[in-house]
Parts: sequence; C-alpha cells; structure tokens
Amino acid sequence: MSEEPRDVFRLSRDWLSVQEAVDAVNSTSCGAVSVFIGTTREDQVGSRKVIGLEYEAYESMAQSEFTKLCADIRERWPTVMHVCVHHRLGWVKVGEASVVMAISSPHRGDGQQAIQHCIEQLKANVPIWKKEVYDTQEASWKENLECRWSAHRQETPIINQQ
Repeated sequence: MSEEPRDVFRLSRDWLSVQEAVDAVNSTSCGAVSVFIGTTREDQVGSRKVIGLEYEAYESMAQSEFTKLCADIRERWPTVMHVCVHHRLGWVKVGEASVVMAISSPHRGDGQQAIQHCIEQLKANVPIWKKEVYDTQEASWKENLECRWSAHRQETPIINQQ
C-alpha cells in the first residue's frame, strides 16, 4: 500500500516536542528519521548575556514558503517521504528548542542532506524574526544574515544538486 507524502508546519507559542515531530514523519516504508533541534543558546554580546529570544512571524507567508521548501526538498531528494517543522513564536528562554524538524526517508543519506537543506532554507526564506533579550532587560532585533532580504546576506552552500 502506497503512502502519500505529508508536510506538517506549525508555529506555536508552546513548548516543542521532538517526539511529536518524529511521530508526524514516521513511516513503515522509511528506515530513517533525521531530526534537527535548534535551541536558544546563552550568548555574550558585549557585557550583556542573552537570556532568551522573542520570535515573531508573518504566519500566512511562512506557511506558503514552507510549502515551496517542501516541494524543493522533494525535487532534490525524491525519496523523502514526510517533512515536519515546528517553530516557536513568542518567548523562548535559553536551553529551550526554538525549532524542531524531522524528515523521513528510506535511507539516512537523503534525509540527513534534506534536513540540513531544510534548516538553511527555512532561515533564508521563511519570514520568522527574532529579538535577543539580555540580562540587562535590553533587547535587540537580530538580522538573519542567511535571509534573502538581508542587506548583508551571506550565501549558504547548496549541499546536493540532484
């Protein structure tokens, strides 16, 4: 019995579950589930310490860009079965997951390459913004240098050109 590919994208103000993302892509036809978890890290910016991030998104455009990203992934890695991305909005303290993604594929190679591409393209194309909040109670919006509309854009290498 053939299973239809499934794409799951969720923006949430709630804590992210890695198991939920894995369950969303689980498939009996796949021997690999590749996972990426992006966490909020404690960082030093001058004399200030990052205590958390505040995320905002243009939600309808984010969904549209995710749909394009999934089509791109399947074009590059046709064996990819399911794609799941959960991204936090609002306050995310240091140590918590900001993004959880999972991709299933019959073999690990395609899934691992696709997951790397997925996070790079998510950062480059999906309109999600973050503000660093410091221990001084100051905050600063952070420019994503990978983002296609960034004035200081840094190109990310394409992993696989199938």
